[in-house]
Amino acid sequence: MLNTLSPLTEDLAGQSYPSPHYLQTQRRIHSLIDRYIAVEKLHDRLQDLPIQFANPQPRPWKPIDWLTINRNQIIGLDAEVFLSILIGAMDTEAPIRGYTQTSRQYLEKLHPQMARFVGGTVGKDGELLELGLWEKEERQHTPALIKVYTQLTGEKITPKLRTVRSYLPTNDPNEDLYRHGLHRIATEYGATCLYIWLIAHTTGALQDVLEELAQDEINHMTKFWGFGVWTFPDTGLMRIGRTLIKTRSQNYQRNNLMRTLRRMMGTLNWNAWSLTNKTTLLFTFTYTMHRLWSWNNTLTPEYLQNLFETN
Repeated sequence: MLNTLSPLTEDLAGQSYPSPHYLQTQRRIHSLIDRYIAVEKLHDRLQDLPIQFANPQPRPWKPIDWLTINRNQIIGLDAEVFLSILIGAMDTEAPIRGYTQTSRQYLEKLHPQMARFVGGTVGKDGELLELGLWEKEERQHTPALIKVYTQLTGEKITPKLRTVRSYLPTNDPNEDLYRHGLHRIATEYGATCLYIWLIAHTTGALQDVLEELAQDEINHMTKFWGFGVWTFPDTGLMRIGRTLIKTRSQNYQRNNLMRTLRRMMGTLNWNAWSLTNKTTLLFTFTYTMHRLWSWNNTLTPEYLQNLFETN
């Protein structure tokens, strides 16, 4: 007989409840963001990037007791909704090779070190000679989500390999990289918020898996964000907004953020979510961005120059 969660049970998000109400869930999310999106943690992740340029080493995961994962570890969220979110997440994570190679192509002429970090090295015939560190870490996600799904349902599942946006260069490689980089950061930010939100709705070994996924996303988002601020120091909110939502130019058409958000909401079965679930996810997005923007304001030109150009 599985133990019922006690209101006094502690986990990664603080106090755990069998059926948390809105404020209890919000407190759990608040605690997680304070823990994982702390300014000092973000600085640590960014300062790691020049080290990884020189000697790339994948971040190790902690041991996970996969066989103990069960539906009782889902809290404050309908189990079927949780499973549909898992399917959406694994379908999104699955084409990692497409993501890494597209990003490498935008970067390779302007920033070879970052190109190698995300997409490895490629021979003259286009053969992949070395995996990028980003791919080495991210390619663990889909198998982990599949294992969780199988443990919860007893069923095998195969992700849908959706088509990834291809490399679409123009005659302005700097603008191409800026546009692509913003959408890459937005994607990592969305994954970070989703996994933090899921950590707040789980406990036990299931929560441990989601913590590892979230830490990878936070790590990559932070590195991409800080690198982007260094590469494009004159960026303002107006330019960011225009780039993310611009739709008139054909070159921007496939990169429209609103279209991406609509697709993601469909993928995650948003219409089946409760009002509390929707509201707490929006809180997660808002509070996470608040913490990220506080950190962003510490990324002075002097700090970034010392970090990247000295190394």
